[in-house]
Amino acid sequence: MDLLCSAYAAAASDDDDDDDETDQSKELLSPPPPPKRARSSSSPSERFYSYHPKIGDQSYSRLSRPPPLSTEEAKGRYVSKRERAMLSCPSSSSPSSSSSSRVSDAPAPYPQAHTVSTTPVVGSIAVSDLPSDILSLLRSRTTVHANKVAGRSAILLSGHTGAVNSIEWSQSHAHLLASSGMDQTVHVWNIWSKDQKKARIFRYHNAAIKDVRWSMQGLSLLSCGYDCASRLVDVEKGAETQLFKEDQVVETIRFHPSDSSLFLSGGSKGILRLWDVRCSKVVHEYVKGLGSILDIEFSNDGKHFIASTDTSRSRISENSIIVWDVAREVPLSNQVYGEAYTCPCVRYHPTNACFVAQSNANYIAIFSSRPPFKLDRYKRYEGHGVWGYPIKCNFSSDGKELASGSSDGCIYFYDYKSSRFLRKIKAFEEACVDVAFHPLIPNVIASCSWTGEISVFQ
Repeated sequence: MDLLCSAYAAAASDDDDDDDETDQSKELLSPPPPPKRARSSSSPSERFYSYHPKIGDQSYSRLSRPPPLSTEEAKGRYVSKRERAMLSCPSSSSPSSSSSSRVSDAPAPYPQAHTVSTTPVVGSIAVSDLPSDILSLLRSRTTVHANKVAGRSAILLSGHTGAVNSIEWSQSHAHLLASSGMDQTVHVWNIWSKDQKKARIFRYHNAAIKDVRWSMQGLSLLSCGYDCASRLVDVEKGAETQLFKEDQVVETIRFHPSDSSLFLSGGSKGILRLWDVRCSKVVHEYVKGLGSILDIEFSNDGKHFIASTDTSRSRISENSIIVWDVAREVPLSNQVYGEAYTCPCVRYHPTNACFVAQSNANYIAIFSSRPPFKLDRYKRYEGHGVWGYPIKCNFSSDGKELASGSSDGCIYFYDYKSSRFLRKIKAFEEACVDVAFHPLIPNVIASCSWTGEISVFQ
């Protein structure tokens, strides 16, 4: 027994020695634990405003993953599962390919347009080369109260090869003016630029363009025309972002005054449609079975809009101006203007409860914008000529003056309250089609002609 006990005891001691040697060898072979990360001594604000590489930098990409570690770098410290997976990936996969695959999977902010081509940049839309006095006025965002257009100097803009149908100043970037013409182009002008006043030229329409409007948010332009479509364009990128097809020639468009994702369009078949830009669908449709829509205008609160229609093919002249309820899709009145003349332009007053209509009877009529929308028979603005041209008119930003184009190429100015004729400026040799007061500098007014010329008086 003593011999057996001693033999088993020796065997057990040998096993313990082997285990000790194994543990010691493991400790020698295993790398030491990684050191703890030191707590940053910087304050939260310093960490927030630390340098972040710009998107698009070749040395960094927000969407690309970090490069895989080599075996030598990974040796001697803890390697996570993610790093092991990166080490096992083939060398052919690069961060740029990973980045491109992730970008392609991301949803587009707008529905895909029918074309992906862009317009080459002609000039700059920046304010870096504007005169200091103009730049200070634009940055102040306060309206100057010197509401008198002297007409002593004019900025001439040439580029259109056909009649210019519409012009409009940008509300958010007030140094930019947009124009649309019969030559199938939309121009964006940097009016006070010292180098190049022509900033962008868009040729996405394949027919004459009737109207153009700035979006209230961002540098976006909406245009419509004889190609039975309205097109939304990113001015800064020079690319078309959305296309709104219709079954009629689109004569006129307007953005909703309080919701820039909605716009109203009127066409040659007399159908009015309210579009939602976010889904590219029609949310309301207004059908009266009349002639072509000549012009439309939202009320200041956006609850109503007025539409001028062509009633030359109908015996019912009362339908030349119709007031619509936006939400209920019903006309509030279709007996606003009883004379047998069409009205190529309608405009709401910026502050008062009234609107005006340019009549082909060579005068501007004024109406109440409250039911029953009566015509003021004791006040009208006379002196200019229309004679079948699509002559338009506009109020100044403070509403004190009303300016109108004329078939004799002049701009006529009237006092809003008294309807008294104030003065006129000779702008073109042919008909002056549209006029637009500057939104911040009332002594600046833009005008366009039937021959393709554009003049800005200051």
